[in-house]
Amino acid sequence: MARRSHEVDYQIHGDDLQFVEVELDPGETVIGEAGAMMFLDSGVTFEAKMGDGAEPERGMFGKLMDAGKRALAQESIFITHFTNSGRGKQVVAFSTEFPGRIVPMDLDELGGEIIAQKDAFLCAALGTKIDVAFRRNLGVGLFGGEGFILQRLQGDGMAFLSVGGTVIEKRLEGDKLLVDTGCLVAMEPGIDYDIQRAGNLKSMLFGGEGLFLASLSGHGRVWLQSMPFSRLAGRILKHAPGVLKQDRGEGSALGRFAIGDR
Repeated sequence: MARRSHEVDYQIHGDDLQFVEVELDPGETVIGEAGAMMFLDSGVTFEAKMGDGAEPERGMFGKLMDAGKRALAQESIFITHFTNSGRGKQVVAFSTEFPGRIVPMDLDELGGEIIAQKDAFLCAALGTKIDVAFRRNLGVGLFGGEGFILQRLQGDGMAFLSVGGTVIEKRLEGDKLLVDTGCLVAMEPGIDYDIQRAGNLKSMLFGGEGLFLASLSGHGRVWLQSMPFSRLAGRILKHAPGVLKQDRGEGSALGRFAIGDR
């Protein structure tokens, strides 16, 4: 069966401040989040488009629907398409917005789909469909920290996620894992995502871990980050002059109002 996604080569550079070089054959395209591009060869042309280009047969109405979903998720409605318009191999590079790592995801090996937090996507081979995954559980939406709006990446090519700090991969075999909501990066579709209280009332208010934790259960892999942007921003604000110095936990409802979601 022929691949839908372009087969791009890549190389990740750096340690804690990584960037990825994507090598394109003539005619190949990679899509990237707005503002993620670091540098590109002269033979690479780019254009901001309304949509990921995975379904070129979709009409304007479908593209507007996709743009509306991305706007609801507080993402740019445009995705930049980088195409090798030259004759030889060309390179375009993408970097993260904050200290951390870039995680390559071979969607073909992952069964064609992963669920990621809405800010994790960095770039992907053309043919990757980027959709919004709404969580039906109201508690996830109200208290989920990173929100009940997640991203669904579908395809059979390479996709790259931006992770804060160090990435940790966990495999669940029917067991349950509790994590800070800000530390969740991505999960396979077989993982059930819910929200539960962080202990008793005293622990919730004074434990510094937030009011709620993400409950992950089922079968599949989960990717976590050790330093979510919300935690980094909270530490900076905590030591800034004139700022309320209270550690609220990035997953808490109060913490989200104080420093915003990431």
